[in-house]
Amino acid sequence: MTIRRIIHVDMDAFYASVEQRDNPQLRGKPVAVGHGAARGVVAAASYEARAFGIHSAMASVTAMRKCPSLIFVPPRFEVYKAVSAQIREIFAEHTTLIEPLSLDEAYLDVTENLQGIPLATDVANAIRAKIKAVTGLNSSAGISYNKFLAKMASGYRKPNNFFVIPPGKGAEFVSALPIEKFHGVGPATAARMHALGITTGADLAALSLEETTARFGRSAEYWFNLSRGIDHREVKPNRERKSIGAEDTFSIDVSSFDEANPLVAPLIAKVWLHCEVRELWPRTVTLKVKFANFEQITRSKSNPSHLTERRQFELIVSDLLAKQFPPRLPIRLLGVTASGFQPEAASAAEQLAFSV
Repeated sequence: MTIRRIIHVDMDAFYASVEQRDNPQLRGKPVAVGHGAARGVVAAASYEARAFGIHSAMASVTAMRKCPSLIFVPPRFEVYKAVSAQIREIFAEHTTLIEPLSLDEAYLDVTENLQGIPLATDVANAIRAKIKAVTGLNSSAGISYNKFLAKMASGYRKPNNFFVIPPGKGAEFVSALPIEKFHGVGPATAARMHALGITTGADLAALSLEETTARFGRSAEYWFNLSRGIDHREVKPNRERKSIGAEDTFSIDVSSFDEANPLVAPLIAKVWLHCEVRELWPRTVTLKVKFANFEQITRSKSNPSHLTERRQFELIVSDLLAKQFPPRLPIRLLGVTASGFQPEAASAAEQLAFSV
């Protein structure tokens, strides 16, 4: 089998770095891209802001408490998209196998790269150098033989750096990796694994496939392989996003709508931010509810037309949530998902036709 050479390129604090690039007065200062209003959310944070514990999807009021000198800058998505297009053009000079994950990161398969560069590390650094020359922005890269390890490697020495995990070293790297660092492990999954005594990749790899299946069901093979540095997923160009979701497990179970409603607000903000950035306008909204006994239900509503305003999205989530109270058992987790997407142009045409 041919050993694949995969690069994961990730821009460093992309939105905030663009703002600092374009406004010298922001350089070296804690900057958050987003709206500082009471219901606002941080879309991105500069590294100076991250030093205060500020991160994307954090509520603006929380961010201001952590750093009173934080400077909020309204997002300029058209500018970020234009810069992202420049970066994609640089990727395309090296390979046709490009799988964008967002405006600021992508997987590249350079096993057969267009410039015939023998080493994937050299390809990655050529890309990073040209991104810097063309856009003035820094990026980091992870290089490995599969997507999971490339993703892990790109964040290993951020910012403005690269890291390589070669064949034969994948299992060793994963064995020392805290389970929270695994791409795809959120707080709820991490807590569940910790309860089982699994805190590192080595702990997970110690389980047989049968034991992993008993604990994780349908996800067992995925975790079994990752713990051994195995990931067979291919880099897929034109990757279509089917849904965008967020969920949270609460430290204390909730039993009333008044308790639950504020807790779902940051989930709405996070999901809608991703929809807005990608110009993906949903028609279907789904609420996920997990009870204290770990049973879960989902409730969905599909709108006649695609949603282009956050307020529409909020009202549907609130309606779905209100119908779950009083619950038959206390609730330990809530999740919000948007799906049934329509691009902006088609959505505008749809609205025009509807209004006529």
